[in-house]
Amino acid sequence: MQELEFTLEEQMAVFGIQDQNIKLIEQAFSVSICARNTKIEISGETEAEIQNAASVLNHLKLLYENHNEITMDVVYRMVESVQTGEIHEALGAMSNIIVIANTNRPIKCKTIGQKNYIQALRENTVTLCIGPAGTGKTYLAVAQAVADLKDGKVERIIMSRPAIEAGEERLGFLPGDLSQKVDPYLRPLYDALNDILGVESVQKYLERGVIEIAPLAYMRGRTLNRASIIIDESQNASLSTLKMALTRLGEGSKMVLTGDITQIDLPKKEDSGLERCASILNGIEGISIVRLNNRDVVRNRLVKDIVKAFEKAETEKKINAGGKTPPRGRRKGSV
Repeated sequence: MQELEFTLEEQMAVFGIQDQNIKLIEQAFSVSICARNTKIEISGETEAEIQNAASVLNHLKLLYENHNEITMDVVYRMVESVQTGEIHEALGAMSNIIVIANTNRPIKCKTIGQKNYIQALRENTVTLCIGPAGTGKTYLAVAQAVADLKDGKVERIIMSRPAIEAGEERLGFLPGDLSQKVDPYLRPLYDALNDILGVESVQKYLERGVIEIAPLAYMRGRTLNRASIIIDESQNASLSTLKMALTRLGEGSKMVLTGDITQIDLPKKEDSGLERCASILNGIEGISIVRLNNRDVVRNRLVKDIVKAFEKAETEKKINAGGKTPPRGRRKGSV
């Protein structure tokens, strides 16, 4: 058994509503955690599991002291980091402030992969970020672009994505003029900006041309100087389109291409140019290829399980396809 010292306030924050955080830790390490006044007792079958649970609790206490909200997702990431031996790296990532949002809320990295992504954005001229849904590819790119704009490193932010249908809706059937037709496809970019800068500030920046959001096809023929350029949903662009976008890069500009190769909405998935683009550009100085995975999912924790389930199904599909015996030709003389 091991004892820890927590104030009642710290216990309330770390334990969570109806002790939901503690139940998660108990289940992860097969331990029992009991609070007695300011003492927290941890008991279990093995000393290693007791130490791991104590490590999670102590680090959650440290996060709380540094004014971090202790949610179930944070607890889950702390548990996973202790299990993989990366707790110190995870804490370092979570202390990495990218920019202060309009509500004085610090925008921080939440995983080691996200920290590496932000470092790549800061140190390189071009960054390609490939990863599953919910890993913060777009949101962090917008946050870093806003930080660069506030610091005077760039003069404007240009955001774009292909206007490719992802379901039943078709561009031609949507109501309104061309601007109104493409607006739904660009809405995720507006959402990220509004969350970080606030709706009023975003509107002012749009009116002054400091922020520009447009379909990818509108980039042709332009030279983009002193700008932070974000090409979102790049998996839905062909290699030639991505080449067009990359060659718009002007003096003093940076560009990031984000995409999820498991969510290609093109009629022919093989037309997607993102993976080929990453392969062609790999190794060039000033260009970074960042790959996030299901461990970097920071949406609802269920999203991580969904991503894992689809990855498993895709892997099994490839194995089964590869293991099929090709049909044999007829033997001579057979009917």
